[in-house]
Amino acid sequence: MQKIQRLFPLLVGGVVAVGTVLAVASLAWSGNATASPVPATAAPVAAGLYLAAPQLGTGASGGASSPVSPAPPESPQTPGSPTGTGNGNGTVSVNLGGSLGKPSESITIIIGLTLLAVAPSLLILLTSFTRIIIVLSLTRQALGLQNVPPNQLLAGLALFLSLFIMSPVISQVNTQAVQPYLAGKITAEQAYTDAQAPLKTWMLKQTQADDLALFAKSGTKLTSPAALPMAAIVPAFALSEMRAAFIIGFVIFVPFLVIDLVVSSTLMSLGMMMLPPSLVSLPFKLLLFVLVDGWALVVQSLLASFH
Repeated sequence: MQKIQRLFPLLVGGVVAVGTVLAVASLAWSGNATASPVPATAAPVAAGLYLAAPQLGTGASGGASSPVSPAPPESPQTPGSPTGTGNGNGTVSVNLGGSLGKPSESITIIIGLTLLAVAPSLLILLTSFTRIIIVLSLTRQALGLQNVPPNQLLAGLALFLSLFIMSPVISQVNTQAVQPYLAGKITAEQAYTDAQAPLKTWMLKQTQADDLALFAKSGTKLTSPAALPMAAIVPAFALSEMRAAFIIGFVIFVPFLVIDLVVSSTLMSLGMMMLPPSLVSLPFKLLLFVLVDGWALVVQSLLASFH
């Protein structure tokens, strides 16, 4: 009997607690079904009620304490919103440059890596690098030298000469397209269009009309070359650059060819047919090239060939 009397307050407290929870749940269910939708902050408050384990009283009455006590309300949280940082809608926004605004650092890094990956193609097809490297290579062959100067030196010289020639165009592209885009004043599409304008103008000055007509659409008159897309201007520009480079190379070859003919005829007249003419003509070629300051003349001709 004593054990039953001790367990009786626990049973009463448990029944009261279960009844309270059922009453709260029924009220919430009926409110959602009949009344207006409950705000998002009501759910966490209702869910914050907890049951306190009934405790035996220590006084003379031996009664139990209050079986149910509401927990302090937690901060309201919108269902579905992330627990970390983010905006109020639970979404993460990334500015891809389609609208006005500064591009994010990740997008800037991706664009930079993409430009570095295609930099060799852009350097060859959009700048003066092609004409310069071809002329320098033909000059080395006209001298009769195979590996002097080395390819790395010729490529480095061609690179810096290209940067010197293209510096006004690069400055215009940076001022009109790159800086406004990084500042968030123009979109990515506008930056691409603005960057094309100075580059296209410079390429059209170096391109022959016949090469442009070759890549123009059939049936269209070449009234406005600037209206042509870059897909037609780039190959026409490359063909014109190779043509100009071979013309300059032919002019450079002529004096060295005369030296080879003179040396060959002299050796034949002396009966030295077993002696290679190139071995005898090489010192004379080098002497002539040094006396006239050949590399400076070649570079000056290259710089003057660009309009």
